[in-house]
Amino acid sequence: MRIAVMGAGAVGAYFGAKLSASGHNVAFLARGAHLDELRREGLRVDSPAGDLRIRNALFTNDPGETAAVDLILFCVKSYDTDAAVDALAPMIGRATTILSLQNGVDNADKIVAHWGETRTLAGVVYLGAQLVRPGTIKHSAGGRIVFGELDGSVRVTTQSIEQALTAAQIPCEISKDIRKAQWRKLLWNAPFCAISCLTRTTVKEIIESDSLCQLAVDCMAEVRQAARTQSVDLEPELLDETLTFSKTLGDFKPSMLQDLEARKPLEFEAFNGSVVKLLRQAGQAAPVNQVFYGTLEYLDKKIRREAAG
Repeated sequence: MRIAVMGAGAVGAYFGAKLSASGHNVAFLARGAHLDELRREGLRVDSPAGDLRIRNALFTNDPGETAAVDLILFCVKSYDTDAAVDALAPMIGRATTILSLQNGVDNADKIVAHWGETRTLAGVVYLGAQLVRPGTIKHSAGGRIVFGELDGSVRVTTQSIEQALTAAQIPCEISKDIRKAQWRKLLWNAPFCAISCLTRTTVKEIIESDSLCQLAVDCMAEVRQAARTQSVDLEPELLDETLTFSKTLGDFKPSMLQDLEARKPLEFEAFNGSVVKLLRQAGQAAPVNQVFYGTLEYLDKKIRREAAG
């Protein structure tokens, strides 16, 4: 299978490396110092499940170098979705499938608007990985993908992608209700990414703090309200399940805290912003997410000013 990874950061590079190691022809699209190092030394993945080194692959920032592919792993940050969707054209062939492995609940809809629903899949990733330096990914835990078609169908193409992922030793599952799976992930991302950034704490520190843990619960309650406006019912027990899951993560730093420490833009719009927007449209308040959104927006603007200046 010919595969392109659009956005070969921690998530894209990890899964791309697994697929490349299993024999697929994988092109990695990246930029900056990370791309320079990939071209010089190849991709390195350090993992407790076994280290990987990918050298004989295409590393580029130009989609035109890849030609049409069978599968695009769409892994750019949510704030880059619109621009990246437009750039896919050289990689799109008659039978190309685009699998979004992004945070948030509406990125796949943006892909659909441009490339159609029949070639678009939405995915949810459960992975602990970090770009520790240009060219090197550190995998610490997890690596499962839940994905599916937005209308709940399961076409032959979707099944073939599941087979390819499984053969590459990537645990995966086809969901017939992928939108609910996305909201369940947001139930974790919205509170834990925001709180970790604003307090500079790990998941373990949040869970061990009564005040921060209660703040997470209050945030999750608003996420449930927002999901309901989209006809997605997140059962009350999912809040306890989310906290129980978080206790297993130890000193894990959520992706947005990793971005903050690296002085990169933040995905607050896809997390807390979506909750605020949907509840406002429904005439409801989102006080916790509004505070998270406003403070993270300030930090994001500060980061962008520093980068530009």
